[in-house]
Amino acid sequence: MSDYSPPIDDMVFLLTHVLGFQNDEIDEETMRAILDEAAKLASDVLAPLNVVGDQHGAKLKDGEVTTAPGFKEAYGQYRDGGWNAVPFAEEFGGQGLPWAVAFPVQEMWQAANMSFGLCPLLNQGAVEALLSHGSEALQQAYLPKLISGAWTGTMNLTESAAGSDIGLLRAKAEPVDPPSPDGSGAASGTYKISGQKIFITYGEHDMAENIIHLVLARLPDAPDDVKGISLFIVPKFLQSGERNAVECIGLEHKLGIHASPTCTMEFDGAIGCLVGEAHQGLKCMFTMMNNARLSVGLQGVAIADRAYQHARSFAAERVQGKSFATGERVSIDQHADVQRMLLTMRAQIEAGRAMTYEAAVALDKANAGDAAARAKIDLLTPIVKSWCTDMACEVTSIGVQIHGGMGFIEETGVAQYMRDARILPIYEGTNGIQAADLAFRKILRDGGAAAFGYLEEVKARLSDMQASDGFFLDTYKEAFSSPLGILHNAIKGVVALGGTVDGKAVDPAGLEAVAASSAPLLKGFGIIIGGALLAISAEKAAGLDDQDFAAQKAKTAAFYIGNTLPLAEGHLQVVMNGYKSFI
Repeated sequence: MSDYSPPIDDMVFLLTHVLGFQNDEIDEETMRAILDEAAKLASDVLAPLNVVGDQHGAKLKDGEVTTAPGFKEAYGQYRDGGWNAVPFAEEFGGQGLPWAVAFPVQEMWQAANMSFGLCPLLNQGAVEALLSHGSEALQQAYLPKLISGAWTGTMNLTESAAGSDIGLLRAKAEPVDPPSPDGSGAASGTYKISGQKIFITYGEHDMAENIIHLVLARLPDAPDDVKGISLFIVPKFLQSGERNAVECIGLEHKLGIHASPTCTMEFDGAIGCLVGEAHQGLKCMFTMMNNARLSVGLQGVAIADRAYQHARSFAAERVQGKSFATGERVSIDQHADVQRMLLTMRAQIEAGRAMTYEAAVALDKANAGDAAARAKIDLLTPIVKSWCTDMACEVTSIGVQIHGGMGFIEETGVAQYMRDARILPIYEGTNGIQAADLAFRKILRDGGAAAFGYLEEVKARLSDMQASDGFFLDTYKEAFSSPLGILHNAIKGVVALGGTVDGKAVDPAGLEAVAASSAPLLKGFGIIIGGALLAISAEKAAGLDDQDFAAQKAKTAAFYIGNTLPLAEGHLQVVMNGYKSFI
């Protein structure tokens, strides 16, 4: 299996030259120093364990899960290096670094070893939920340990009869001590949580001292459907040190991510506390989910890049066939079709990385109170999650194809990337749900205002591109004129189909049409904005001293514009007419 080399130059270039990242305390040199240190852990410790974890998996015995060989020790290095604390509040022991810096760090964990990286990813969601909705007492009790990584967090949402339809969940919460009226101290009161949850990532493991479960359940007086859901915090070990009544009763046998324990959790009167207000669990859940969705999109970029590095290395060494020009035998990366596949991989990875990092920059601005950035991050979240994870499945499949028959053999390791990537379009809200979220909650909700505003921003950025050192981009500007216009019309058409009066839908048939059109809308949207960011990257790189780097960026952008961008118009043409064939 090939080594993993984090693309630090590309990461830093994107943030500092393309996306306008600015921070008084983090200049380019400081950013590189942080990323260089993260790269050592990713390349030297986590990456070599990727295949080990795939082959050994996690083991369950008597309710206890043992992770794959080396994982516990690797987590110790990760925790002791302070990496878990990177983006979190200094008030609770975090380092307080921007998400724009945390994203490239996290990309390294996910690329090096996605099964390992899932543990801190789920912990991140738990921290964000407590920061946003937890009482002061709960924050003081749990956040320092979760942020340091001494403890890890989980999300317990799914039940066997309630997958994406969370309104059907039936886990119960019975009050033991009533909530205090002033919301302080044992604030949320004490409850006994009972029920079963499935598909719980790192619900049980041996890498941390304690596991803190965030669990959706219903109070006795809860209304039906999603309005009756509350969120509870349920630790594996209570403050007394006593084991709580929560146990892993099964591990799933999965297509991929074998080393990440996917647990069935049984809560049998486990002690827990309410997070936020009663019956407001859906709001708390979306804090966790939206945070996780961006990180899952980042996982897509990461696993695709790992597959690309592996395929590129193989193609440079594998000698097969002859050159048309010289008649000599050559490595397969000299054949046009293999070059096409490698460039398809590289261009889509770089488009996805740019899209994801743009979301991270917007997230930092939104957290600082920028309303326009909040609108942007809301719009980008379903696109990043869906487009980048679909891309990962395509790119990892191409990686197998480049290896030929050996790609289908587990010995080469490339099949693992494809198997691991396949979960990404499914968890944290399937990509069909992401498409519906984009169409209904992010476009229809405001009549397309945020989407149209973002398109105008993209147009302005493309218009501002300048010629540099003889590198002319007029053809790039022209290439986006038609796709952007078609995207604008598609969004306008979706708004018309889902017509509203005072925010209420008046045409159920129109809403069905919007639902049927939402996936191609998202795909076309993602292709266009990813390509625009590549074009802007090429223009910015042209002004650098490193002309080899600039030439690579120019080639990548040109390839994407010539080979991927045209696909957007096909998707968008489907938006307005495709649904008519099956609704």
